[in-house]
Amino acid sequence: MAYQTNFPMRNNIGMNLLLWGTEINESLFPILEEIASIGYTGVEIPIFDTKPDNWISWRKKLDELKLDRVAVTINGPGQSLISPNETERRKTIDQNKAAIDCASVLGSALLTGPFHSALGVFTGKPATSDELKLAADGLRELATHAAKNNITLGLEYLNRFESYLVSSTDELIALTRMVDHPNCRIMFDTFHANIEEKSIPEAIRKIGNLLVHVQLSENDRGTLGKGHINFPEILIALSEIGYSGMLSIEAFSMKLAAANIWRPMFETETQLMKDSFNFLKNLTK
Repeated sequence: MAYQTNFPMRNNIGMNLLLWGTEINESLFPILEEIASIGYTGVEIPIFDTKPDNWISWRKKLDELKLDRVAVTINGPGQSLISPNETERRKTIDQNKAAIDCASVLGSALLTGPFHSALGVFTGKPATSDELKLAADGLRELATHAAKNNITLGLEYLNRFESYLVSSTDELIALTRMVDHPNCRIMFDTFHANIEEKSIPEAIRKIGNLLVHVQLSENDRGTLGKGHINFPEILIALSEIGYSGMLSIEAFSMKLAAANIWRPMFETETQLMKDSFNFLKNLTK
């Protein structure tokens, strides 16, 4: 079935490598080749290895395949910008600066993700003004470092079951304004928005020109078009705000333990990639 979205689809369509788990190394180069052969023009690459020299070969391979790239990173337990422990905060800032350096080597103009706080770490209480200030101060320092590398930060909010500092568009916009730096902007993930927003299109319109990256994800983290996310209305909203960045497909499997997926969501990675890509392409026919 074809939909009329008035979305020009001039955006790069990317694939998030977390579909294959957290071991991000050169063994994935054949996967990059498959991604390009399907028709994707971009890839989203998790930065867990923060040694810049290890990404030189990746840049060469991506250039060879003519794939655009967006870097993403995550802070886990013991790695938080809002920790009451100053040593942990300093260590986290240094780690994220190293991730920015890796993104620069990779050739990415962005470092995206929920690195404003630690994934899966909760206090049992709402975020405090002190925690928000710590996050803003840390992110401002990271944004200053990113600017030196011609990189922009794309902050992501996660749903309430994964994070508590910010878990909605309104909260993330407020934090970004606290940071108040031109190299600190916002990315948007439809999986989390499906849980937290009253209206996904309205959330996109609120973000407006702060939006630098989009992850398209089904409600079950499976194949696009096989769930209940209304992607046509999302593409229309993106078109209305003039979004020109990558549309990255984010799907997870049992290979990513942190996603808490314990049953198959699709047949094979190849099937998911092909069907999701074709679904997106057909939306504008």
